[in-house]
Amino acid sequence: MAGNLLLTSPLEACSFIRPKELAAMQAAGMAAVRDLLFMLPRRYEDRRMFDRYDSLSSGAPVCLRGRVVDVGWKGWGGKGGKGRGRYVEAVLEDEQSLGNARFSCLWFSMPGIARMLCAGQEMIVYGRMKPYGKKLSMVHPDFELIREGEDNSIHLNRIVPVYSGRMGIPVRRLREIVWEALEQLSPEPEPEIYEFVPGVPCKTALRDLHFPGSAEARDKTRRRFALEECLAQQLNVAYRRRRAEAVPGMQTAGSSLLVRDLAASLPFELTEAQKRCVREIYRDMKAPRSMNRLLQGDVGSGKTLVALCAMLLAVEHGYSAVMMAPTQILAEQHYLKFRQMLDKLDVPVSLVTAERKEESHISFGGQGGIVVGTHALLYGKNVPERLGLVVIDEQHKFGVNQREKLIAREERPDVLVMTATPIPRTLTLTFYGDLDVSILDGMPGGRGKVVTAIRTAKDREKVVKFVRDQLEEGRQIYVVSPLIDGEESRKGKAVTKELDEWKALLPHVDVGLLHGRMPAEEKEAVMKDFRDNRTSVLVSTTVVEVGVDVPNATVMIINNAENFGLSQLHQLRGRIGRGAYKSYCILMTEAQPGDEQWEKLHIVETTSNGFDLAEQDLKLRGPGDVLGTSQSGLKGVRFEEWLLDVRLIHRGRELAEAILTEDPDLKSAKYRPLRFLLESGEMKRVAN
Repeated sequence: MAGNLLLTSPLEACSFIRPKELAAMQAAGMAAVRDLLFMLPRRYEDRRMFDRYDSLSSGAPVCLRGRVVDVGWKGWGGKGGKGRGRYVEAVLEDEQSLGNARFSCLWFSMPGIARMLCAGQEMIVYGRMKPYGKKLSMVHPDFELIREGEDNSIHLNRIVPVYSGRMGIPVRRLREIVWEALEQLSPEPEPEIYEFVPGVPCKTALRDLHFPGSAEARDKTRRRFALEECLAQQLNVAYRRRRAEAVPGMQTAGSSLLVRDLAASLPFELTEAQKRCVREIYRDMKAPRSMNRLLQGDVGSGKTLVALCAMLLAVEHGYSAVMMAPTQILAEQHYLKFRQMLDKLDVPVSLVTAERKEESHISFGGQGGIVVGTHALLYGKNVPERLGLVVIDEQHKFGVNQREKLIAREERPDVLVMTATPIPRTLTLTFYGDLDVSILDGMPGGRGKVVTAIRTAKDREKVVKFVRDQLEEGRQIYVVSPLIDGEESRKGKAVTKELDEWKALLPHVDVGLLHGRMPAEEKEAVMKDFRDNRTSVLVSTTVVEVGVDVPNATVMIINNAENFGLSQLHQLRGRIGRGAYKSYCILMTEAQPGDEQWEKLHIVETTSNGFDLAEQDLKLRGPGDVLGTSQSGLKGVRFEEWLLDVRLIHRGRELAEAILTEDPDLKSAKYRPLRFLLESGEMKRVAN
């Protein structure tokens, strides 16, 4: 029966929650009823019809109902479960299967299980059947005991939610608490909660979220909440875009003579895609409003050259331009490349990092100039006067607040953000919806073909021979491993050990070492030796993932390739094939054909287009891992399906635009509850 609880009611108002349970919930960060009701099930079990033991599909998780016919300690060692080989085994009889099939459930190092179970009890178990000894068993399954006469309870004969047990409250008890909260939720609307998604009201939908009548009802409800989350995010994006468009900007470009001079000095011609992107940027910079543009393209598509053209447009018009890179190595590389390319154009270039500052050109006077730097540029004294253009390389490596700190000034500069990681369309619409987008969909000519192949430990000798052949031809080699040394808990090869192995394998070759713990000056020296071909083999962590450009390097060996995401593997592969030579990416793995990890690597082996790989990566790993939750604002997202659905995003954008058209600053009583979304700029539920 409906009660007086509101979504905003404190958990203390729930008399059905016991003191110890309340303390556990509060320790987990729960404060109000809405926190409890938006604690999503990690999965559902359809307890209207259980799986049968005699119809199991190999390897798939199953939900079985059975009666305990025997339980006790098994194995060897001391009594009471103290021996290393001792485990608790419960033998269950599946009465629904042909011949009343029996199966075992095993628990290791969990002596309390033996005290909980006894013959005659009915249980529901969930897990995977795996061979153990000579029979199939479930090892450490999720389980619930069925109480006598509860066939009509909330725990049986329905689709039931299964929650995480992280708070120490049994799943069964959590189910009862959520059910009671839904029962006592007031049907009256709450003025402090604005229902801005058309359709089923939030409170009605919550029941289907936890106790759906069907899988279809559950999925429909999730889409309803996904649209609500999407709208909240799109509202923030649309508001930022409108606010940026309303700020008077500077005209930071006039003529384009420097760009023409640069193009004429190059030993190659810009691709049509590069020319198109430069024209789009030029139009923005000539307009009397602030440019906010995203430049994205595949690995090696020439984004840095497009950015340099944009900076020259600003310099020619008397403004300074700043490029912020995420690492010392990348900033140093951009700086050296720009110095070389602009040598004859008389354009000053300066470098600013935490380790190194070339102060001579920070003040360019009346003449424009270019400053390349790292996070050190976030401090005002390192930014030149008359700043007309800010270029942010590898945007996803920086937080939104860092970007704002660099560009927030009385005369707002134009902004060009770049990413070398192709972004799936849905995530572009979501997280860069306030930016205009330029896409480099062509590749410069004169590049060698890149061949990718999966190899295992048994192929090691062939790989070493191939490396020797490439070295004899004068080429250079990258060897990338996931770890710095062997002390980390994660499984994988360490660069320190790899260095010793390659030095032993190639005694007459200079082998370099590069990783993130090295001092900046040492990293810079190592990269310079590799660029100048004084080092033939570079053993490194993924610190070389972005921006490193050595045209003579033709082989990229990636150890424990299964540990990396698809996009990261593509980024690493992008360090080769930058010259005219045919190049080879070798994915060393411990996975075996048929494994899920092997299939992932096969996608990289057969797909060269970064945008296609990004879409596959999104499906495999989900948005949080692809973008990085700390930088993308994904921490508050509960219903990730909207991040995979262009239609939901467009619908969320339509609703957001309609709201802001009606009330641009959300000051009316109708929309005032949404204002915190605009002020916080974070992904949160509107009810928060």
